[in-house]
Amino acid sequence: MAKEKLGVGIVGLGNISDIHAQAIKHSEFGEIVAASSSSEEKLTKFKESYGGKGYSSYDDFLKDPDLDIVSICTPSGTHLDYGIKAANAGKHVVVEKPIEVTLERAGELIEACEKNNVRLSVIFQSRFTPDAIRMKEAIDNGELGDIFLVTANLKWYRGPDYFTSAPWRGTYKLDGGGAVINQSIHTIDLLQWFLGDVETITAFTGTLTHEGLEAEDNAVAALKFKSGALGNFTASTSSVPPQPRQIEVHGTKGTAILEDSNFRLVRSEEELNSDKLKEEAAGGADPLANLQYDAHRNQFNEIFKSILDGAENPIDGKEGVRALAFVRALYTSADTGKPVKLDELISQYITS
Repeated sequence: MAKEKLGVGIVGLGNISDIHAQAIKHSEFGEIVAASSSSEEKLTKFKESYGGKGYSSYDDFLKDPDLDIVSICTPSGTHLDYGIKAANAGKHVVVEKPIEVTLERAGELIEACEKNNVRLSVIFQSRFTPDAIRMKEAIDNGELGDIFLVTANLKWYRGPDYFTSAPWRGTYKLDGGGAVINQSIHTIDLLQWFLGDVETITAFTGTLTHEGLEAEDNAVAALKFKSGALGNFTASTSSVPPQPRQIEVHGTKGTAILEDSNFRLVRSEEELNSDKLKEEAAGGADPLANLQYDAHRNQFNEIFKSILDGAENPIDGKEGVRALAFVRALYTSADTGKPVKLDELISQYITS
């Protein structure tokens, strides 16, 4: 290795930036060197907590000689704008999920990074939790037999204060949509990581409980995977009380369940009907209340190693775009009332 640690700068100092900063601070191969924000108050607070230099000008931030990687924590619909500038400045790019809000913009970001020979990584930290890895291994190793049915449910609650806390939340331009692209994107990523690509989606969406919200707060979809397995998907920010995220994968030898970050493998009818599996979610708990930086740190470590050693990038732009393709197919189906094939949609904007 020519360099022991990579210098990372964060642009956008909203809620998720603290998780990125903590993950980088506690990582093995990265260190915080700079931050960029239009808010002097946020810059001051960030520097006090994590160190590094503060820049109110993004262009000046990109000129920092210690900066190797830009971690983009701005609203989703601005990832392309910040990412292209970073790539053109020769900086590696990390974007918080989703990669962007449209496949066209995602394709432009991927192209810019390839043109400038810099790495593009998309944060999907749920893949880097021990139980998600164990579930992936159980599926890949054939412990469930042949997979035939999948269900994925994300039933959370977001009150009016959540959407008024930032004017871009729940908007199509900057958030890309609502419960599907924002709250459910990690579930969508895990689904396709576990089971391979979805072939066709038929969906319905609605704004049913949040008056004045531009995007959807509820969605349901029927899925057909390329493997032949069938599935259903539910996303909600209206559920009272909120429930743990749950992914169930049913095979001929058993069922794998991921509830939040807890994995269970169920092999018999006795296990399936046990009291343990009937426990109700804690009433009213916010599913994000205990969000920690561990999984982000695990992914950042893999990103840093891929840059330093030339190893495989764990979730590059084209891998990260798979979840966005699912989202856009779901929205297109809901808008048109017709099934949508993901490959046909993605081929318009992303070259193989």
